[in-house]
Amino acid sequence: MAFKIPDTPEELFRQGRRNFEHMNQILPLLLLGLILIIFLFSSFFTVGPDEVGVIRRLGKYDRTEPPGLHWKLPFNIEKLNIVKVQRIMKEEFGFRTTRADVRSEYDNGNFDDESLMLTGDVNVLEVTWVVQFRIKDPVKLLFHVRDARAIVRDISESVMRQAIGDSSVTEALTTRRMEIDVEVQKKLQEILDSYDAGIQIQSIILQDVNPPEAVKASFNEVNEAKQEMEKVVNQAWEAYNKVVPRAKGEAEKTLQEAEGYAVKRTNRAKGDAAKFMATWEAYKTAKDVTQKRLYLETLQEVLPKAGKKYVFDGKGSPVLPLLNMNEGGK
Repeated sequence: MAFKIPDTPEELFRQGRRNFEHMNQILPLLLLGLILIIFLFSSFFTVGPDEVGVIRRLGKYDRTEPPGLHWKLPFNIEKLNIVKVQRIMKEEFGFRTTRADVRSEYDNGNFDDESLMLTGDVNVLEVTWVVQFRIKDPVKLLFHVRDARAIVRDISESVMRQAIGDSSVTEALTTRRMEIDVEVQKKLQEILDSYDAGIQIQSIILQDVNPPEAVKASFNEVNEAKQEMEKVVNQAWEAYNKVVPRAKGEAEKTLQEAEGYAVKRTNRAKGDAAKFMATWEAYKTAKDVTQKRLYLETLQEVLPKAGKKYVFDGKGSPVLPLLNMNEGGK
């Protein structure tokens, strides 16, 4: 239907009056529909699988809703806060990841205000680390903490500086790295719990601990010198451990041989002395017989060792038939 422009002011007035009356009829319906839409949109809400919904009624905590579709009082009588309680969040210190992929990309900005730290032996190190955490109590988080990430960052940096300050530069670079992770995580969790922050620290991971770029070359030279010194000391101990036990073993062997020889000589001397005493007792009993026996035993021992034998006995001593005078004692 085409719009017709009124020909006279009276017709224009009558047409405006009819339009006004028509609007008065549909305006309540429009208002009712608008109120209904606002009611629906401000009353029903959905909580995701990794979330919970915290409901505040007139500013006071009322309840916590699990994942799913729920209803609350409209018009801000009850307010909703969605908190992700299953998501592991991460804060980076000393660096920033711009894209996490197979080949991650990092921000080239300067983060020395976070990473430069003083060690216990007054050296400067550049420390980068990662803090992973999640929300364990959304109610405490909403009512006790204004900015969860900010409080985690501030406390983490403070605790890490304390841990590095309690370590020497060598300990921070090598031996105490795992201890620092555990120590920082424990202290950070204790402080957050004292604040009733509702935050659970999952892990503290030291990424890199290095000297600053300006002194890295000199620092490497010092480390190389220390490693060379340790190498020489280890070689010296190795030589010591080889030579000293061997010398001790040889000394012990010599002592044992000397003791054995002493025992052998002592036993032989005792045996000779006993033999002599037995011979002496026999000699005292029968001098002639013993004298002849000793004489014959001596000849039997000496004559086989002689080459040629010459016997002179003008009286025809009876000892000659008893001796074997052949060459070689045969």
